[in-house]
Amino acid sequence: MKQIAVIGAGTMGNGIAHVFAQNGFLVNLIDIAEDSLDKGMATISRNLDRMLQKEKINVADKSNTLKNIQTFTDLVRGVQEVGLVVEAATENRTLKLDIFKQLDASCQENCILATNTSSISITQIAAATQRPDKVIGMHFMNPVPMMRLVEIIRGYSTSDATTQTVMQLSKTLGKTPTEVNDYPGFVANRILMPMINEAIETLYTGVGGVSEIDTVMKLGMAHPMGPLQLADFIGLDVCLSILNVMHEGFKNPKYAPCPLLANMVSAGKLGVKSGEGFYDYSESRKAEKVAARFR
Repeated sequence: MKQIAVIGAGTMGNGIAHVFAQNGFLVNLIDIAEDSLDKGMATISRNLDRMLQKEKINVADKSNTLKNIQTFTDLVRGVQEVGLVVEAATENRTLKLDIFKQLDASCQENCILATNTSSISITQIAAATQRPDKVIGMHFMNPVPMMRLVEIIRGYSTSDATTQTVMQLSKTLGKTPTEVNDYPGFVANRILMPMINEAIETLYTGVGGVSEIDTVMKLGMAHPMGPLQLADFIGLDVCLSILNVMHEGFKNPKYAPCPLLANMVSAGKLGVKSGEGFYDYSESRKAEKVAARFR
């Protein structure tokens, strides 16, 4: 399995493509918009430049990584000859189900279909295909080139062979795969998102301010960044989407999104990517500095 496809050239998609290409895989990076592909490739090039400056790679490594990536706007052409597809599109159930129906119809019979979803049921996604045994979750962490964890999620019908293949594949990328079962939020977000939501609730009820809440968690709990800053970095819309999936899946009010979070998303205050969230990122250089610290 040396040729793979990645669906989506956004933050997660270009990071996943980067990691596979840097480890010698031929990558077809697919997106519906040429502009998104151009931005994704530019991000990969910048991230490789940072690694070059830190002497983690050499000039040949950068050149070979970029040569290993081809871009496509045609999904059918991009997935025809690959052994693995990793879907990293927007965290929207309807969109993902539609993509997996297309992948099932277009990919080779033995191709494994993986999703980078952070909360949506693998079992439900697999049910949109005729190969549920070959559907699995590969939840990479952001930023993908730096973070070692890959949360491997088995759906109800995911086979042992598929799981073992994907676990081993993750190790060849220099990652640490951790197998978990298919329940809303899996492990990472089932624990993380209620903490972020509670931090937002603490702000909403006036217990503390933004910097005070983050300072308590950074200095008192040894977190590398506070939960409100982390929410900005993840994207408040993504946080809201994950909490909604968990609230719907468990029918438990403890997962209900804080009204402040919902209002901020409605107002377009999404964090770093929109220029404003719990912190102000209105200057592009300031936003880039914040993001660069965690690449």
